[in-house]
This record gives sequence, C-alpha cells and structure tokens, in this order.
Amino acid sequence: MRNLEKTLGALIDQLNMSIVGSVDEDGFPNAKALLQPRRRDGIKTFWFATNTSSMRVAQFRANPRACLYFFDRRACKGVMLRGNMAVLEDDATKEMLWKEGDIRHYHKGMTDPDYCVLRFTTVSGRYYVEFSSRDFTVP
Repeated sequence: MRNLEKTLGALIDQLNMSIVGSVDEDGFPNAKALLQPRRRDGIKTFWFATNTSSMRVAQFRANPRACLYFFDRRACKGVMLRGNMAVLEDDATKEMLWKEGDIRHYHKGMTDPDYCVLRFTTVSGRYYVEFSSRDFTVP
C-alpha cells in the first residue's frame, strides 16, 4: 500500500484539476470539475475550498457519499477514490486553507458566509494504468 500511495500521490500532485462526484436528491450521481485539492494527507484525506451556496455543498450535507477522480490523459492513468465528504465551516479549518487570492471570490475574507471547506475521507479506490485496473482499500 505504501508504494501505491506514493505513486497515486505523485499522479494527483502533477494535475491541476480533479473531478468530484456527489449524489443528488433523486439518487443520481453528479460530477463537477474542481481545482486541485488545497491540501492532502496521503490519499486518505483531501481538502477543497468552495462556495457554501453551491449545489454540491447542499448535496454533501444531505448525503456525504462522494468520489474523487484524478486522471492523466497523456499517460492514460487514473484513480477513482470513494469515500465521504464533510462540509466544514469552522474558523480554524477555513484559515488553514485560505490563500491570499481568495479575497477575489470571498469578498468578506475568511469569515465570508459563502466560504467553506470540503474534506474528503477515502475508504477505497480503483487505480487504472497500463490497460488494467486495481481495487484497493485505504485504512
């Protein structure tokens, strides 16, 4: 698992976009592109900054089941992570992810009510490389 975590971490870090999946009120999957995670701890935990008022935040509040997908189309590699998404609005977490340029999107700064943090916690995943896939769990 250690080598796989290192390999997947390197893949994720080289990308500038990620795909996040949520479940809507009718039970259908929804997908959206997000910027690269602001922070990650291995492949277990990922943090994203987003708008509290977004449709995705409402969906995660109703159903925390989620997935993340990262892919390198040139190398034909990808990883899908399954887990749960938490919506965090506490000051410490918001400050941890805050970047100077965020003021453009959140005019009231870190205390802007439309600024929140999504924390994804991985349970399992599937790695695709060299025309084959491999399932794994994340302790």
